[in-house]
Amino acid sequence: MDRNFALEFVRVTEAAALESALMMGRGDEKAADHAAVEAMRKMLNSIQFDGTVVIGEGERDEAPMLFIGEKVGKGSGQKLDLALDPLEGTTICARGGNNALSVIAIAEEGKFLHAPDTYMEKIAVGPDAKGAIDLRLSATENLKNIAQAKKLNVEQLTVIILDRPRHENLIAEVRALGSRIWLIGDGDVSAAISTCKPGSGVDVLLGSGGAPEGVIAAAALRCLGGDMQGRLIFRKDDEKSRARKMGITDFDRIYKIEDLAQGNVMFCATGVTQGTYLDGVTFFKGGAKTHSVVMRSESGTVRTIVAEHRFETKPKY
Repeated sequence: MDRNFALEFVRVTEAAALESALMMGRGDEKAADHAAVEAMRKMLNSIQFDGTVVIGEGERDEAPMLFIGEKVGKGSGQKLDLALDPLEGTTICARGGNNALSVIAIAEEGKFLHAPDTYMEKIAVGPDAKGAIDLRLSATENLKNIAQAKKLNVEQLTVIILDRPRHENLIAEVRALGSRIWLIGDGDVSAAISTCKPGSGVDVLLGSGGAPEGVIAAAALRCLGGDMQGRLIFRKDDEKSRARKMGITDFDRIYKIEDLAQGNVMFCATGVTQGTYLDGVTFFKGGAKTHSVVMRSESGTVRTIVAEHRFETKPKY
């Protein structure tokens, strides 16, 4: 995959972040998401490549733009698959909370798991605990193994978990073990990435969240040297039917990180609101500043980009 694509695609996440950041704290999730989608789609279609959205806003009848299967790019050049979320943390942005991102993961054709829009049980860690996780084990056993790998006591671990009623038993188990817990309202892609950032205060992500977001997070962790496993959780029979159409037949399979995102992958993200990994968009007279990260698994290169955008010369998204 052409390494120059990395800088092409970060312009896409910058555009989506700039537009959605204008909706921060205004209480309108649909407007924030729409602004991000419109900007991302327009910028994607300005790039010379033949792209297919494999993880997007939903299926065609549910998402008018950036739906699963949508073709993007100028239509010629390298064939690439995209796993994207124009605004990861829509509710966060609308409420003015932390850790909303615009994200894109890029891979060669056929290298991403075509995850249905269902839940996924997840566990994610940074490089210092790579190989220490196993979804076949209990949370207690995993946390003990992670603590051993990181040379910490389990009481020193910080576990990030989505604050949902379905996690009541998981939270109780982690508390009984004595590990610290950081409950978040949304944004488990950002949370997974934070396990790889020294000083973030996050050691491990546990619990269930969106399966599409699991694929995006896996791509980022591949670039950062982290580790992740996922197992699909089906709530209804129609979700299993959709999964079969996407080629999934083993509903109990545990997916390792290389199963979720194979081959050489790239990952781009721009902060929308202030976060543990990226700063949010800040506006000044005549422009705005963005904070982005661009990663490549092939080289292990991680670029942090702080950009100033001048609105008088910036294209309209």
